[in-house]
Amino acid sequence: MGGASSKEIDAVMQSDDNPTAITHVSHEQWTKEGLAVVVVGASGDLAKKKTYPSLLSLYAGSLLPKDVVIYGFARSNMTDEALRDRLRPFLIEKQEESVVERFLKRCFYQAGSGYGDVKGWKALDVKLQKTEKASKSTTWNRLFYFAIPPNVFAETGEAIKLNCMAPNGWSRMIVEKPFGRDLDSCKHILHQLGQHFDETNLFRIDHYLGKEMTQNLMVMRFGNIWMEQMWNRDHVQCVMLTFKEPFGTDGRGGYFDQYGIIRDIIQNHLLQVMCLLCMECPNKLDGEGAGEKIRDEKVRALNAMQEVTIDEVYLGQYEGYANDPTITNKDTNCPTFAMVRCFINNPRWAGVPIIFKAGKALNERKAEMRIQFKDAPAAEHLFGTTVPRNEMVIKLQPEETIYMKSNIKTPGFSSAPIQSELEVKYDTRYFGDKSTTNPDAYSRLILDVLRGRSANFVRSDELIRSWEIFTPVLHQIEKENIEPHIYRMGSRGPKTADAWMKEKSGYVRNDAYLWQDGEISKKAS
Repeated sequence: MGGASSKEIDAVMQSDDNPTAITHVSHEQWTKEGLAVVVVGASGDLAKKKTYPSLLSLYAGSLLPKDVVIYGFARSNMTDEALRDRLRPFLIEKQEESVVERFLKRCFYQAGSGYGDVKGWKALDVKLQKTEKASKSTTWNRLFYFAIPPNVFAETGEAIKLNCMAPNGWSRMIVEKPFGRDLDSCKHILHQLGQHFDETNLFRIDHYLGKEMTQNLMVMRFGNIWMEQMWNRDHVQCVMLTFKEPFGTDGRGGYFDQYGIIRDIIQNHLLQVMCLLCMECPNKLDGEGAGEKIRDEKVRALNAMQEVTIDEVYLGQYEGYANDPTITNKDTNCPTFAMVRCFINNPRWAGVPIIFKAGKALNERKAEMRIQFKDAPAAEHLFGTTVPRNEMVIKLQPEETIYMKSNIKTPGFSSAPIQSELEVKYDTRYFGDKSTTNPDAYSRLILDVLRGRSANFVRSDELIRSWEIFTPVLHQIEKENIEPHIYRMGSRGPKTADAWMKEKSGYVRNDAYLWQDGEISKKAS
């Protein structure tokens, strides 16, 4: 049931196909030690589409130790070569074929009758110990990536704790969302894993915390003197965090219908980004201890928020959503579109509306942070016309971009103000020559785990507080069967959504704003 011979593993460990290179982490001790990565749920979609490609990216970038072995663990009965064949199509498009093949030689497989199968985990531990003893490294660390559903976290964690922990190095667990669907289920999951591992072992992954523009917030906010001066209630009209995608559930409706867009996107991804965007400055942002200080400030921001009430929520559902054959409840009120207004009740942000907006089957794919500032004092009187508000827009995807919508004189004879932008596009500014690439979020986060850096992972008290904020209204939506507004697929959302957002946020849209990038198009909000 899977399993390479000792000779095959020894040959890989003694080969020089993973040459040491100087990188920004080369001075760290873990890079000089052995590493065993165990992908739990190796036969699933997440593993082959995200986990293994991200490990390949680290391997190709010489960001894994020289002595590294990667084991998949799942219930499927297959050989090492069968696993490699299954992974190859998802890897070959990412790197050169020779790199992919060298990487795959380090990938092996261990089957278990279940994720808590003691016999399977003991067999894997025997193989890992043989590999570790045969290598030149005297210390070996183990990283377990849980690419599995939450309902098997407990049995998996217990089996690992009792049978497969590193004998003389660290053992760390990466855990994927969802972390429950309300406060009680979240606490249950935390308790299940907390029986076996403490916070220093657990790294709860939210891939939005691994995105370039999210990680850029610390430097942008606290490394520029001008940002701090205007990042408060005196200058900011509203803060908007938006997620849009142009497709529906596409056969995943059975899963999605149990969660909805608020649980799927707003309560975790967008709320995590908001914390970094709005929190106070920690007294340390990098180095030892910085992770806990950053997470402390995120929790402080969450603690300043009240529970969401139904009058602060707008729900939508696209036409034909329930036609997904995997959805059994054809009268479902599950929202595929939602807007939520919140406030952070502290001296910096009191009274500033924070709008979360997320939807499926919309007119475009994007995720962004948008801060609209207040009107320039007396500008309308001074210029005799409406002067658009400044905005800072930070686009997380699809193209990482930062732009400030600023007013300039209309070029030519006119003196009327017109809105343009000060802009940095990462693709052209930093990655245009193709010699450097922007690493994906999962690669960044896996590397952070190897380095023991906790800032970009979700702590248990963050999870609990975020569910405290959203659970009451989520239960009310379900209990009272609150009907969503219906909208057409490919549109901006329900017809009344923009009016609701304007009323709740005070946002003023500048419909005259155009952006030229090869061809003229609007930067829609």
